[in-house]
Amino acid sequence: MAAGLSAEIYLCFKTCTDRGFKDQITRSGLSIPSNIAEGLERNSDKESSRFLDIALGSAAELKTQIYIGMNRGKVWVDTIESISRMINGLKRSIHKKTDDRRLTTDDRKPEVSHA
Repeated sequence: MAAGLSAEIYLCFKTCTDRGFKDQITRSGLSIPSNIAEGLERNSDKESSRFLDIALGSAAELKTQIYIGMNRGKVWVDTIESISRMINGLKRSIHKKTDDRRLTTDDRKPEVSHA
């Protein structure tokens, strides 16, 4: 979904003459799926979560740019909000996995005998 939105934005702005706006909006649009992908490939949950936070920031940036610069922004804003919900779901899943791992690790600690 995020990659599809990014491709649609790129195609829509292909002929845009406002290069500054075009560069900014396509850059933030590309940043969302790129940071999701990079985060999911990281070795630690903390790193994964950090990249998902960056993707959320890029989604907020893109939503703002669409509000500022486009009449048909409502369609894309709804898509961005859906992507943001998905990213938050990924983050919750990572945090739950981390919490579950912590509980499992705590359960494995050897009991200390006080005899």
